[in-house]
Amino acid sequence: MGVRRDLKRAGQRTDLEQRARIELIRDDTGTVREVRAAALAAPPATGTVADIPHTNAAEAPDAVVLRRRAADGPGGWQPVTAAAFAREVTAAAKGLIAAGLEPGGRVAVMSRTRYEWTVLDFAVWAAGGRTVPVYPTSSADQVEWIVRDSGTRFVVTETAEHTATVTTATAGHPERPRVWQLDADGLTDLTALGAHLPDEEVTRRRTALTPGTPATICYTSGTTGRPKGCVLTHANLHAEVANTVELLHPVFEAVTRQTASTPLFLPLAHILGRTLQIACLLARIEIGHCPSVNPDELRPALREFRPTLLVGVPYLFEKIHATGRATAERIGRGASFDRADRIAVRFGEAYLHKFLGTGKGPGPGLYAAWALYDLLVYRRIRKELGGRLRYAISGGSPLDRDLNLFFAAAGIIVYEGYGLTETTAAATIVPPLKPRPGTVGLPVPGTAVRIADDGEVLVRGGIVSGAYWNNPGATAGALTDGWFATGDLGALDQDGYLTITGRKKDILVTSGGKNVSPAVLEDRLRSRPLIGQCLVVGDNRPFVAALIALDPEAVAHWLAVRGLPAGTPPAELVHDPRLRADVQRAVDHANQAVSRAESIRAFTLVEGDFTEENGLLTPSLKVKRHAVTTAYAKEIEALYEG
Repeated sequence: MGVRRDLKRAGQRTDLEQRARIELIRDDTGTVREVRAAALAAPPATGTVADIPHTNAAEAPDAVVLRRRAADGPGGWQPVTAAAFAREVTAAAKGLIAAGLEPGGRVAVMSRTRYEWTVLDFAVWAAGGRTVPVYPTSSADQVEWIVRDSGTRFVVTETAEHTATVTTATAGHPERPRVWQLDADGLTDLTALGAHLPDEEVTRRRTALTPGTPATICYTSGTTGRPKGCVLTHANLHAEVANTVELLHPVFEAVTRQTASTPLFLPLAHILGRTLQIACLLARIEIGHCPSVNPDELRPALREFRPTLLVGVPYLFEKIHATGRATAERIGRGASFDRADRIAVRFGEAYLHKFLGTGKGPGPGLYAAWALYDLLVYRRIRKELGGRLRYAISGGSPLDRDLNLFFAAAGIIVYEGYGLTETTAAATIVPPLKPRPGTVGLPVPGTAVRIADDGEVLVRGGIVSGAYWNNPGATAGALTDGWFATGDLGALDQDGYLTITGRKKDILVTSGGKNVSPAVLEDRLRSRPLIGQCLVVGDNRPFVAALIALDPEAVAHWLAVRGLPAGTPPAELVHDPRLRADVQRAVDHANQAVSRAESIRAFTLVEGDFTEENGLLTPSLKVKRHAVTTAYAKEIEALYEG
C-alpha cells in the first residue's frame, strides 16, 4: 500500500512534523477557544508576488514551471521554462502599459482556467495594476456591476460570447472598457502593442510595488445580495502562499520523493485557484491548466498529466467515487464495490489510529480484505487519477469523513482546508503527518482562529483582507480588533483542530425549539449516489425535511442497469418506489451524523437541477438558499401538509 509506506516514512521525520508551532488558549472550563500557529515565512519588507516569475527566471531559468497543452489539442503537454514564462509575462505587461494602464489601474479577466490567465495575472501586477477576476459564467448584470464598481478600464475575455456579455453589460457606461479576446488572438495583439517599449519600464513598475499594494479585487460570489469586492494585497497573497508552501511542500517532497506536479482546474476567478497558481510558481511545482472541473472531462487530463498532488472541491471526490461505483455496477459488480467501500472505511479508520498512535491498526483479516479489494477496486481509482497521486487537498465545503477514509485506503491522503475570499483562501488546513478526517485542520502558519461566544469562527493574521472595495460600512462590520467574523459556526477540539458545523445565518430552528445546522446533513447527502444537489429545510416547522435534486448522469446509469427506458419522464421517475428506496438510503446515511430530533423525517424529489444557469447555485457551486426556497415554495409546503 503506497500510502502505508508514505506514512511510515513520514512518521520518521519528526523534524518536519514539529516545524509548525501551535499555541492553544483555553477558557476556565478547559475548552480550547483559540489556537495560534506560528508563521513559517516572515512577512516581506520589500517585494511582491509579482516578482515570482522573474526570480524563478534569474535563479533557475531552465526549470520547467508549467506545462502547456499542445496547440493542436490532445498532443501532450509542452514544457514552459521559468525564463520563457517570465518573457511572456513581461511582453504582456508592456502591452498593458502601452494600452494606457496606469499604476493601480484595474484589468478584468473573464475566462475559464487556461495558461493565458496565469500570464495575464502576473502581467497585470508587473505593469503595476490590479487584477479583477470575473467568472466566465457571469451574467451581463453581474459583469456590469463588477466593471462599474471596480472602475475597470480594460477587460480580457476568452470567447466571443464573453465579449458580447461585456459589450452588453457596459453599453451604458460613460467610458466603455477596452477588450481583448483570447480566442481571437487577443494576447498576441496585446503583446504586439507594447513591443516597442523597453523591458526596463516593466521592471520599474514592478519594483515600485510594495507588500501593502492591493494586488486584486475579488468579488464574492455571494449567496445573497450584491457581490462585495474583497481587496487582497500582495502581503495577503504572500502570507497565504509562502506559509502553505513552507508547511506542505517539504513534507510532500520528502515523503513521495517525486517531482511535484498538479493540474490547475479550479476556476481562477475563485481565490483558491488563484492562490494555488501562485503557490505552485513560488515552489516551482509544475502546473498544467484544465478548463473544466467536470470529472468526465477532467479524468482524461489526469491520466495524461499524471499529477502527484491535486487540489479540488468535495464535488470532484464525490464524483470520482460515484463513477467508480457506476462502472462496477455496469459490469455486474456493484455489490463488490459496496463491500470494497465498507472495507476501505474500516481499514482507513484502523490504519489512521495506528499511525497516530491511538490504536493497534488493522488486523490480519482486515489486511487480507484490503489487499483483495486493492486489486479489484482501489488500484483502478489510482489509475483513473494518473497513477502517481499520493496527496490531495479538498476545500470549499466539508468532505464526508467516510469518503475521506475511502481514498486513504486507496492510497490517497486527502487533506481538508477551510477559508474564504476574505482570508485569501485557506485559513486552516489539516497538517501533513497529522491527518484528522472530519476536521478542517489547524490554522495556516501565521494565523489565529478563535471561537466566539455564539460559536462563530473568527480569523486573524496576515491572510485577512483589510477592506472591501468602495464599501467602508461592510469593512467595519466584518473586522473587530483585527478579527474577521467569517459567518461560519465551528468548534475547536482539544488539540486545536477546527470543525465547521454550518453557516450562522443558515441555522434552522424547528417549532419545537431545536437548532439544526443543515450543512452537516446536506454534505453527507451529496456524497451518496443519485444525489445531485439538496436543501434541508425546517425553520419554524415541526420537523426537518429535504428537497433533493437528482444527478442526471447517475439517474441515466440507474435506468440503464435496470433495463428501463432512458427517456423515462422525470415526473414518473420521482415517484418510482425503487428509486425512492435508494434515495432513502442516502437520507439514512445523512441522519447517522445527527440526533433523531435533527434528522430528516421527509424528503421530496424535485424535477430539474440546481445550477448556476438557473440562479440556484453560485459560481463556486454553493446553494443559494433563498433562491431555492422561493423556486420550490410549493414543494416545501407540500412536505408539511397533513
